[in-house]
Amino acid sequence: MNTLPIIDIAPLYSADPTAWPAVAEQIDRACRDWGFFYITGHPISPARIAELLSAAKTFFALPAAEKLKIDITQTAHHRGYGAIATEQLDPSKPSDLKETFDMGFHMDLNHPEVLAGKPLRGANRHPDLPGWARLMEQHYADMQALAQTLLRAMTIALNIDREFFDTRFNEPISVLRMIHYPPRHTASSVEQQGAGAHTDYGCITLLYQDDAGGLQVRHRDGQWIDAPPLAGSFVVNIGDMLARWSNDRYTSTPHRVISPLGVDRYSMPFFAEPHPDTEISCLPNCSDAANPPQYPSVTSAEYLLSRFADTYAYRREEQAGA
Repeated sequence: MNTLPIIDIAPLYSADPTAWPAVAEQIDRACRDWGFFYITGHPISPARIAELLSAAKTFFALPAAEKLKIDITQTAHHRGYGAIATEQLDPSKPSDLKETFDMGFHMDLNHPEVLAGKPLRGANRHPDLPGWARLMEQHYADMQALAQTLLRAMTIALNIDREFFDTRFNEPISVLRMIHYPPRHTASSVEQQGAGAHTDYGCITLLYQDDAGGLQVRHRDGQWIDAPPLAGSFVVNIGDMLARWSNDRYTSTPHRVISPLGVDRYSMPFFAEPHPDTEISCLPNCSDAANPPQYPSVTSAEYLLSRFADTYAYRREEQAGA
């Protein structure tokens, strides 16, 4: 069957703890077979999504000079606005036909980790729009809570301590991103895609996508499968960190976005990524003599920064000048 699984996670929010294993089993199967699935029954309301979508359209419609006041290439901690072609997710293709806004876990400038110059730590850089910062900070917190609920269910399937992920997501480096994909006819060449083929870097990604469509997932047979919008859902996918943690029991699957014809596309992914000092190494129940650990140990921040350098030219230039 070439359609992604749809999992109702409402039982994870019920008062009945015995409802968790059945949902965990569905998530486990989807993570093994696809690395992608839809979730319904989550607590993020349609009203919240509508408010976010309106805010995103307002921001991306601003003049370029206004958006570039929070230019992501002018910050050491990767927050703010990314103009079209800032990212190149597929090195074999032109830079991506999209513009972005990124925010993370907010730390004031006098926070010890910021003062120490820790990578990916700092204050969020919001546009000067009424209500924007309040809305985005609240949604970031709510999406982090949703991500950790899913990860808590995964601990059942992985047979690890129930608090394993919770303890590692204190002051995380998770990212909330708003993305605008202009229509395909604005591309600089026929080769330019909305987002080139790639895997995500973190643990799990939770994606809201509007009605424009364009998301495609690569099946294990190499064919690209459409992942169309499904009302009231998020698309969830496994990222590289969780693939490494699970020793590839869970699949980090390549995906891409084909720019829509004649319409703009808006999406809002949340990338759940643990505390930067978290060690990403094979979980105790994910290896044996026949299947030894596949990856060396690495910290969350080390892995993320290495992938940023692959994706963003300005990060490579910073490293070269360091």
